[in-house]
Amino acid sequence: MQNTKPTGVIIARFQTPSLHEGHLQLIRQVKAKHNRVLIILGVSPVKGSRKNPLDFYTRERMIKQSFPEIIVLPLSDQKYDAVWSSKLDELLTTNFPHETFVLYGSRDSFMDTYSGKYPIEALPPVQDYNATAMREAIADKVFDTEEFRAGIIYNTYNLFSSVYATVDIALFRNNKQQLLLGRKPNENNWRLPGGFSDPTDDNFENAALRELQEECGHMETGKMEYVMSYRVDDWRYRSEANKIITTLFSTDLLYGEPAAGDDLAEVRWVTVTDIPTMIATGEIADTHIPLLNKLVEKYAHQD
Repeated sequence: MQNTKPTGVIIARFQTPSLHEGHLQLIRQVKAKHNRVLIILGVSPVKGSRKNPLDFYTRERMIKQSFPEIIVLPLSDQKYDAVWSSKLDELLTTNFPHETFVLYGSRDSFMDTYSGKYPIEALPPVQDYNATAMREAIADKVFDTEEFRAGIIYNTYNLFSSVYATVDIALFRNNKQQLLLGRKPNENNWRLPGGFSDPTDDNFENAALRELQEECGHMETGKMEYVMSYRVDDWRYRSEANKIITTLFSTDLLYGEPAAGDDLAEVRWVTVTDIPTMIATGEIADTHIPLLNKLVEKYAHQD
């Protein structure tokens, strides 16, 4: 016999370290209206982000600590609202083909974007409970428990392996006969200016210009020209799953004079044809040798 009373479905994310009183009130409100309650947790395609730090399994366990009788299901985020709506309807009808549903959520969640077939009802907002603020309040706290340390390990092992994007810049003058190199503090060998790309950079060319100005001062340069990219054999990441891939750009000095800044202790101009000797005598940082070999190959015979 078909259940005549609809099942209450809460659509939420619950990206908090615990169910706060606001969450508890919302769940209790829906439980008071329905004999059966489901919770659908949104699952982001980005693993371990600041906005979505907790995976589905962690949040499911958190909910079931307080409400073991509630069924919790995952639903992946979608690019298009209509696709997400159809996926939600499919999830419900496939798993519970003989039931009807009422969907619950806050007004700033899925309410304005859902286009499926089930009725929706907005839950009254609960004041003074902000998930982002709760995450930020504990983001830098260290707890002296085995569970805390186990959680860090769990999160780290469940992240996708990453590629860290860096840029290096070959700044030339005198018709590409001279190249600018820099030396870091407490190091004796030389390298190209460069560094990590930033999430605020619009593209790698802009990242290269920003890094060049941060490390060598504000100068007028020509257009950034792509030269090559390669995976860097950086000692810091040699035994790690994450790696660095750098993109090398070249440009010409038009006006100004470079000066060491940011994390460089010194800069100097070298003649391109002298670079092979510098490599042979160990004057070049090992991670930059492939870059400089490429530059010599491309520009050493420049007239």
